[in-house]
Amino acid sequence: MQRINALLRAGLFLLAGFLLFNAPTQAQPSLPYCFSDHMVLQRGQAIPVWGWAPPGGTVTVTLAGQNVSAQADKQGRWKAQLPAMEAGGPYELKVADEQFSISFTDVLVGEVWICSGQSNMEFPVQQANNAAEEVAQADFPQIRLLTVPRNMANLPQKNILAAAWEVCQPATVNDFSAVGYFFGRELWKQYQVPIGLIDASWGGTVVETWMSSDAFAEDSLMAPVAKSLPGINLQGMMDSAQMALQAWETSMDSLDVGLAGEWYQKEYDWSQWKTMALPQSWESAGLKGQDGVVWFKHTFQLTAEEAQNPVTIKLGAIDDSDYTFLNGRALGKTINQYSVLRTYPAPLDYLQEGDNTITVRVKDTGGEGGLWGDPENMKVITAEREIPLAGEWAYAIGTAEMPPMPKASMGPNSLPALLFNGMVHPLIPYGLRGAIWYQGESNTSQAYLYRSRFRGLIRDWRQQWAQGDFPFLFVQLANFHAAPEKPENSQWAELREAQTLALAEPNTGMALAIDIGEANDIHPRNKQEVGRRLALAARAVAYGEELLYQGPVFESAKVEGNKLTLKFGQTGKGLSSRAGRKSLRGFALAGADGTFHWATAQIVDKNTVQVYSDKVSIPKYIRYAWADNPGELDLVNSEGLPAGPFRTDGAE
Repeated sequence: MQRINALLRAGLFLLAGFLLFNAPTQAQPSLPYCFSDHMVLQRGQAIPVWGWAPPGGTVTVTLAGQNVSAQADKQGRWKAQLPAMEAGGPYELKVADEQFSISFTDVLVGEVWICSGQSNMEFPVQQANNAAEEVAQADFPQIRLLTVPRNMANLPQKNILAAAWEVCQPATVNDFSAVGYFFGRELWKQYQVPIGLIDASWGGTVVETWMSSDAFAEDSLMAPVAKSLPGINLQGMMDSAQMALQAWETSMDSLDVGLAGEWYQKEYDWSQWKTMALPQSWESAGLKGQDGVVWFKHTFQLTAEEAQNPVTIKLGAIDDSDYTFLNGRALGKTINQYSVLRTYPAPLDYLQEGDNTITVRVKDTGGEGGLWGDPENMKVITAEREIPLAGEWAYAIGTAEMPPMPKASMGPNSLPALLFNGMVHPLIPYGLRGAIWYQGESNTSQAYLYRSRFRGLIRDWRQQWAQGDFPFLFVQLANFHAAPEKPENSQWAELREAQTLALAEPNTGMALAIDIGEANDIHPRNKQEVGRRLALAARAVAYGEELLYQGPVFESAKVEGNKLTLKFGQTGKGLSSRAGRKSLRGFALAGADGTFHWATAQIVDKNTVQVYSDKVSIPKYIRYAWADNPGELDLVNSEGLPAGPFRTDGAE
């Protein structure tokens, strides 16, 4: 799912600042924003500290009684390397020249991880499962958080936009990456050392924007574009795109027949409207390619007593903007926030005994639109009960004649390297233990190409940091969309395959999410388990623990009569069925014709599964969990970790 509006609007306004941080000659020493009070520096390796000062000047860096000096070059850039330290603190980091000094306090030494990707990494703690409880309990003084502001740039920047490290507590964790936080919390619980988390993520983005221009040197498709970046007038492109987008959005209102016809009025007759089951994107309900405005209506009943007491209306997430009315009166609106759960308290004078009608005017600027997400988030809350709002809603299209969004629109996916330049390059060479990555949804349309691009990103970051093959851990895409009735091809499954192939890179680990997604929500809220599985991978890959951190891994298939016998590794004490089912779900078989049929699969010993189908007399190919959403799956190892998707056809 592409969250186009979030990309464009945020990109257009944030891009304006991309030229501010080229670090001109300094009158006194300064450091990039990744150095601040409350920061965490990486233990166990030399600690790079850098910044700017008058050219030729000498800068002295002091930390925990250790002093290192460096001289600023002709451009005023200096870099010092402090000796490796063990975990500890708090310390004061002091940077001084002959005239001035800067001090950073409450500095810790521990484990530093960069957390990057698109919206499922950006997804905040306040929207995760049990959010209120999680936020209230997020009191971890030794966990520190740095959120890198969104920024696009056609040239590598020397500094991120203004930001600072924060101590993890309820007031600071609310908007931080949920995956990052739950990952860091698991590490802190395991090792009891300071944990520094750097969140550099942007929803809806493709992998190419996170790669440096250098990464495309051997890429025949992207090399010419990457080479052209220095000469691009990005500010001019931004201005042009902003004007076109504003004109298009203005036309959305002028073309909306529902606005002109006042469809929100209490007296309006909507009895002839069609109906749609909500929540789901309106594309999923059949309105393919529909951008612009769609109106929705739904009626609920209140008793006389309920109508005289406070009522709250919860509509869940709406992509992109909503203007909500109750009984003909404006109730609330949320603009360009596709993942925010809408909650609107209803004034008492809006309510009435009997029928009450909610009208929602939804504006969508690209990709999927509408009321989507978890049905549990759609309800009316009275003092005594909850009234479900999920189900049939009436709808009508307000902008049937809406032209497509201008192609000149400018966002982080418009060119390669834009987010690497603006959000990643300025962090280099800050000392890291490793990286965690959750991205890929926006690359599913080019899943095969992702094989080389994703591995290219891993190699690129390691080369740019010049810190060796640091651990790079990533999340395989969660299950999403409706489960198929019969076996079929899947771009999401191909993307997961590309992610699996990236494990050929050294010091990599993958956390599966194939069993914890949500069919109607591309942003599953169980980020706790995602963080836990990433932490398991970190314990093995980064910290050398001997533990089972991944689910059963397919190793081989052998034809035995009309059956395929499959062997798995990483089974621990043995394979098992999570639901206790004798026949495991998710398997499909094909013969030489390549037509797949659902199959019966059974565990026959510790690491073996046999699969057969009455419709395949001589099996040749096997697929498992091969779908955007394979539905309920049963095969796990002794640690309860799920087997990952795989296929034996067309995997070359």
